[in-house]
Amino acid sequence: MTTDPIADFLTRVRNAQMAGHRIVEIPASNLKKRITEILYNQGYILKYKFEDDSKQGVIKIALKYDAISKEPAIKTLERVSRPGLRQYSKPVDFKRVKNGLGVAILSTSKGVMTDKDAKSQNVGGEVLCYIY
Repeated sequence: MTTDPIADFLTRVRNAQMAGHRIVEIPASNLKKRITEILYNQGYILKYKFEDDSKQGVIKIALKYDAISKEPAIKTLERVSRPGLRQYSKPVDFKRVKNGLGVAILSTSKGVMTDKDAKSQNVGGEVLCYIY
């Protein structure tokens, strides 16, 4: 068991992209499922599938690459808040990721959402990661 499941999720995706894999399998949790849905809705992954074969379940993610240059769609995955140092932010204090081209994923009182959704609903929360 890892002490930081979000960092484990991001590292598995990052390593699979660096190795050129098409599919990555990650142990499932409700938080990881929601982060996967956000990545899909923002266009960073091709598709995903939740499987409940084992006790915990597995998330299978089909990674997205550029057809011509074979570059991954996700340039950087950066963990912001970590167990030793939590990072919280108010809607007015949200930093723009890559000048508005990237996405920040937050854990708020209304659930896990992107920074743009949190700002429109005027809720702050813990900044989990930046994606570009």
